[in-house]
Amino acid sequence: MNSIGFDETRVTPVPPRLEVKNLMRSFEGRTVVNDISFAIQPGQVTCLLGPSGCGKSTTLRMIAGVEMQDSGEIYVDGALVCDTIFRLPPERREIGLMFQDFALFPHLSVADNVAFGLTSGSKAEKRARVEELLERVDLMRFIDGYPHQLSGGEQQRVALARALAPKPKIMLMDEPFSGLDNRLRDGIRDETLNILKEQDTAVLLVTHEPEEAMRMADEIALMRDGRIVQHGAPYNVYTRPVDRAALAFFSDANVLHATVEGALAQTPFGQFLAPGHPDGTMVDIVFRPQHVRIDFDRGGTGPKPTATDGTAARGVVQRARFMGNESLVEFVMDYDDSILRATVPNVFLPKVGTVMWLTIRRDKCFVFDA
Repeated sequence: MNSIGFDETRVTPVPPRLEVKNLMRSFEGRTVVNDISFAIQPGQVTCLLGPSGCGKSTTLRMIAGVEMQDSGEIYVDGALVCDTIFRLPPERREIGLMFQDFALFPHLSVADNVAFGLTSGSKAEKRARVEELLERVDLMRFIDGYPHQLSGGEQQRVALARALAPKPKIMLMDEPFSGLDNRLRDGIRDETLNILKEQDTAVLLVTHEPEEAMRMADEIALMRDGRIVQHGAPYNVYTRPVDRAALAFFSDANVLHATVEGALAQTPFGQFLAPGHPDGTMVDIVFRPQHVRIDFDRGGTGPKPTATDGTAARGVVQRARFMGNESLVEFVMDYDDSILRATVPNVFLPKVGTVMWLTIRRDKCFVFDA
């Protein structure tokens, strides 16, 4: 700090690579995107996750500049690129696009398709960049081929290389890996992220698959009916859902219905704490199948109640299936003939009709208004 009190070491905060403020978009009187705001830093991957029709792709298209918002602002590195008055053309936003309709130019070779977005550099430099990317997506052998000679998945990887070639500041990806078979998907997905992070590119990925979002994203913005209902790190979004629908979007869910009395919800599995819910309120107690504990019947009785697992409830096996790395067991519960699902690691296939006792991890349950 100098003699007049000015701190010369103070660093001006760096603006987000991409910032979206209060985006709105309606079609024929129906609001499709409703007050969307978020920011993405260089090298960060943010995923817009949600069911079909929730506004994910429309948000992406507005950022790309191929769709105009009704209101709201879009910034790149702190500079305005679009509001309702000013609009920078899509080709000047330094944004790469990878949409589901990844159409390649049929009259151009694979090499020329990838090089299409390279506007600077010598012919040799462009060729070197094309070869580098095709090598990384395992398509170098097709460099002089044409799109019609490739499978759908191979065409998609060429389109991905084309989008990466100009080293965009921001990459917008709308379910870009949906055309790849499972054998290739994980490898190509991971390699794509490696390339983008090496280039410090901010990535906005759109998907309806929770597993893909959890695997790829640094942050997840969960969308529903045009709004972001929850935004955070994948672990937090998964383990601290804002409501029953948010929890169920990531996995199967079991639900108990109960009424609150004295801040407690009474169920066949014992009492559950329900702070903040007035007496008489109907609540849903929601928990995932992997948090159900299964015990064998001991002459008509089950395990004793515990503070951790509560009271055991009796059920009868209706169906058991091996799912590859776990087993799914469905029970018909004695208390109301409802179906309750439990998953068990590895192979566990009790016979239909087997009587068993179930308990629920108290710390893995969520209480929501019904």
